Amino acid sequence: MVAGVDEAGRGPLAGPVFAAAVILDDMSPISGLADSKKLSPTKRDLLYDIIKARALCFSVATASVHEIDQLNILQASLLAMQRAVKGLRLKPMKVLVDGNRLPVLDIRAEAIVRGDSKVASISAASILAKVERDRWCMEIDTQYPLYGFAMHKGYGTSFHLNALKEHGPCALHRSSFAPVAQYLVK
Repeated sequence: MVAGVDEAGRGPLAGPVFAAAVILDDMSPISGLADSKKLSPTKRDLLYDIIKARALCFSVATASVHEIDQLNILQASLLAMQRAVKGLRLKPMKVLVDGNRLPVLDIRAEAIVRGDSKVASISAASILAKVERDRWCMEIDTQYPLYGFAMHKGYGTSFHLNALKEHGPCALHRSSFAPVAQYLVK
């Protein structure tokens, strides 16, 4: 059993970073898996439901805004990945991680650059993490409508940067990120 691992949300100015770990069932392959960034939101949502229904197991975990600001985004991403792997109900024999860095694990692991477009289980993890983060953004948009999280998913778009300038950061903004830090009250 091999688990694929990926994260979503390293670049945005707000919110936690999400990571997913997925062990696929070789007896029930899922067609259409790909890097989540290359799929439409509709296709991601469809595959999200299929992955959750057909994977042997999966886990989604986060690292909070506070952890991102304390550790840095890379270390927080690795922490979220570690949590996702630990959250699997089945222990994999090996973990394949998208990228060139590995979280600290007690399981044999390998980093694969562009793994989300090369390895089905990493693609599945990419999709779960991206859909979970996007849904989180939709949900918090109702609590913080001035920032437009549903529209830009926390990325530094001109709309988001203008909202930061006009309203200042909210509790969900990453204060360690320069575009946010400049608007913090000193």
